Amino acid sequence: MKKTVFAFLLLIFISIGSKAQNVAVSFSYFFPKEGYPSVPVSPFSIRGLGFDLNDYFAIQTGGTLYLLSGMQIKDLPLESKKPLSGPSFTVMVPVELMLSLQTQQMDFNFKGGVFGFFNIWQKLNTGNIDRAIRNYENWEVANSDIDFKQKPGWGFHGGAEVVFYPNNKYGISLEGIYYLGGANIPLSGSYTGGNSGDTFQTINVDYKDAIFDFTGFELSIGVIIL
Repeated sequence: MKKTVFAFLLLIFISIGSKAQNVAVSFSYFFPKEGYPSVPVSPFSIRGLGFDLNDYFAIQTGGTLYLLSGMQIKDLPLESKKPLSGPSFTVMVPVELMLSLQTQQMDFNFKGGVFGFFNIWQKLNTGNIDRAIRNYENWEVANSDIDFKQKPGWGFHGGAEVVFYPNNKYGISLEGIYYLGGANIPLSGSYTGGNSGDTFQTINVDYKDAIFDFTGFELSIGVIIL
């Protein structure tokens, strides 16, 4: 609970401390590669904080608190089409350069940069892990006892945004961003299993190079306060 409160306070601090001519409060949907989509509405999302460099370019940041249902872990000997991590709360903060082409009633914005993220209350999907172990070992039964270490991650992102201005007080934005990033998530422990009629085996694991895969597409619908 303390970590969640800290995340909210951090995002609020960013919003207060930044010069924001056009602040967007948005509902963000994240569709991960080989994972489960986020809950329909992210608990908290603010974008568009920053400053203008000139009439066309700006530096922006913001923050989103996601509830991610399931994300993939890669660089393992195991193979799984279903996510091996989740659910978790995830704080994601982008920093981006924006090119803006403006008309009287619409803006076309092109964005790209880097992002950082950290998972809160992260869990492993033991059901999907056990299923992947059974397929890997060709066993009928498998039960895992695997732990992990949480670490922050980062990556690159890019996309575009269209903003409509019904009046001079607010705008409506539609944004699509692709994220390509990850975080080291060392896994260690053991799993036990085998086939009926055989003696069960216990195998120790140490997947120190495992990567939490933060790759996917984000769709955001927001209101921009002018």
